Amino acid sequence: MNVITKTVQLPDGRTISIETGKVAKQADGSAVLRMGNTVLLATVCAAKEAVPGTDFMPLQVDYREQYSAAGRFPGGFTKREGKANDDEVLTSRLVDRALRPLFPSDYHCEVYVQVMLLSADGVDQPDALAGFAASAAMACSDIPFDYTISEVRVARINGEYVINPTFQQMAEADMDLMVGATKDNIMMVEGEMKEVSELDLIGALKAAHEAIKPMCELQDELAKELGTDKKRAYDDEVNDEELRQQIKDELYQSAYDINHQALEKQARHDAFDQLLAGFLEKYDAAHADLSEDELEEKHAEAGRYYEDVMRDVMRRCILNEGLRLDGRATDEIRPIWSEVSPLPMPHGSALFQRGETLSLSTCTLGTKLDEKLVDDVLVKSYQRFLLHYNFPPFSTGEAKAQRGVGRREIGHGHLAWRGLKGQIPEDFPYTIRLVSQILESNGSSSMATVCAGTLALMDAGVPMKKPVSGIAMGLIKNPGEEKFAILSDILGDEDHLGDMDFKTTGTRDGLTATQMDIKCDGLSFEILEKALMQAKAGREHILNKMMETISEPRAELKPQVPRIEAFEIPKEFIGAVIGPGGKIIQQMQEDTGATITIDEVDGVGKVQVSAPNKESIEAAIAKIKAIVAIPEIGEIYEGTVRSVMPYGCFVEILPGRDGLLHISEIDWKRLETVEDAGIKEGDKLRVKLLEIDPKTGKYKLSRRVLLPKPEGYVERERRPRPERRQRRFEHQ
Repeated sequence: MNVITKTVQLPDGRTISIETGKVAKQADGSAVLRMGNTVLLATVCAAKEAVPGTDFMPLQVDYREQYSAAGRFPGGFTKREGKANDDEVLTSRLVDRALRPLFPSDYHCEVYVQVMLLSADGVDQPDALAGFAASAAMACSDIPFDYTISEVRVARINGEYVINPTFQQMAEADMDLMVGATKDNIMMVEGEMKEVSELDLIGALKAAHEAIKPMCELQDELAKELGTDKKRAYDDEVNDEELRQQIKDELYQSAYDINHQALEKQARHDAFDQLLAGFLEKYDAAHADLSEDELEEKHAEAGRYYEDVMRDVMRRCILNEGLRLDGRATDEIRPIWSEVSPLPMPHGSALFQRGETLSLSTCTLGTKLDEKLVDDVLVKSYQRFLLHYNFPPFSTGEAKAQRGVGRREIGHGHLAWRGLKGQIPEDFPYTIRLVSQILESNGSSSMATVCAGTLALMDAGVPMKKPVSGIAMGLIKNPGEEKFAILSDILGDEDHLGDMDFKTTGTRDGLTATQMDIKCDGLSFEILEKALMQAKAGREHILNKMMETISEPRAELKPQVPRIEAFEIPKEFIGAVIGPGGKIIQQMQEDTGATITIDEVDGVGKVQVSAPNKESIEAAIAKIKAIVAIPEIGEIYEGTVRSVMPYGCFVEILPGRDGLLHISEIDWKRLETVEDAGIKEGDKLRVKLLEIDPKTGKYKLSRRVLLPKPEGYVERERRPRPERRQRRFEHQ
């Protein structure tokens, strides 16, 4: 074995090591990353040849966490890891988005990157290390790759930027960003913030980039030592330069003219498609000597060259004339329209349309029983705010079936969730589920989800701290040119043909979430700052339009929303409310029709009572408060006779609290037996608490003190009770 180990130091002195040559040697490249007790294995394998007809980068990244890494068993019946959970998918996307732009544009072989968490003690966060490990595995291979990258998490804690903070440190953070970068440029950003300024975000990116530079240098050194800095040869594209030039000469001006018409999405696509179809028809007629297979290959090549023409036309129109595909100025926002309560039965609903992108969002309010259990390898918790994003094919006019939830839907929903979750009050008793259905799409559907989600929350009566809006920004910058253009509220084509997709969400007072992907080789902090400030102006414009529809949360919940009352009880009464095996709480729910949940939080019992009507809630609360009430001497209670003894009866004055009503305290007249008073089990009696024994806590009750005293009544002299009878009384 030729084992090589390299080490890099973080700003706070902690170290990360990269080791290769010991395990997974049959992969094209492999690396073991270690930080403290956290260990990840990253491997990469690439096909030797591209699948014929492939004209994109078929990269697949999978990040998986092994439960054995934390000494845990997986849940479920099979007791083994299943499909990737949402957090694993999100981490896979973070790595994919940083790696994908750095492969050569003409390299089309299938590449599989797998990162496995093998050991973790719950101190360091492994998702922040996955990008570094994946790139190190690439550096250890001869797979063509333009630059090494790394990823770090940067958090601001007490005003200081911390690189790769621990789980414990994150509790104090007001900024949580994942940043991927090469030695020279930032490639990917995603994270959430507590209403921070744009300059604070730039400061975090600078701190992250400084930490990433030595990680990239380490990988370059490793590749040189292994000899993998010389990459394998490949020939994945066959190009016909004559055809490329012919398409440019014949179609460029016509495409330029279409671009000037400012057509809607489908009309523009149809016009561009017809232009290419006309060219191919003439081409086929002029090359009748070619076989059907040869013509099919030429058509595929023509499609690539034509896309280059459309890209250049779009970019030149913007850079030279300031003219976008739909006729807008670079900082202009598309027309906005919104509506609340379009649906009668959801607890909250809203439509938000910006240009040709439309989100229908619904809000459902539930009880604590509706919380989502997160049972990951290192995190076990409950979520009380959920957001799900759906992107059906009809939203883009595609004729195909919808097959489950894809990675893109998980990622877009998570971004919108991060943007909104900080504005949900901590003391709001409901569990919240937002669902965004994208009914039309032409760019920035995740940001439309944020806007529609805010409106649906306010329509449902959720007392949001502040409303949130979102916007997606783009960039056009040709290599080697100083001129650039920042685009507000980008279209789908501007995302596809442009150099940046930079999404930001925020309130009037600051940013709450961001996601950025860069496709070009250079993005200065000057450009980044300008993009952020232009985005801020766009978000404020969008927010003003939203407030014209609904300016604050509704004061009252809708009639169909289940009502919830929340209150606290002393910790020692939790068991009494639940009862043995849940008997008491289940009986209360059956008697009242309410749903009752109780948890111990911070040394107190947190109780939630929910029901469709006020009467059920009040009945349940009365029963709970009766259980937790502390009997007071001198108070009068409506009790129930639980058992009858020769010397008296036991009366339940509060749930689970019985007191002795001695035979002498039943009536003013002398009774030989309890039955003489006509008392039997189950009877209701009004009694007064006379005494609480300080040693035993037993209750002494009286009924006769509540009855009129007979005229001329003389209290019978009581003789001291014999010791044996006294002991028997105390025992009883």
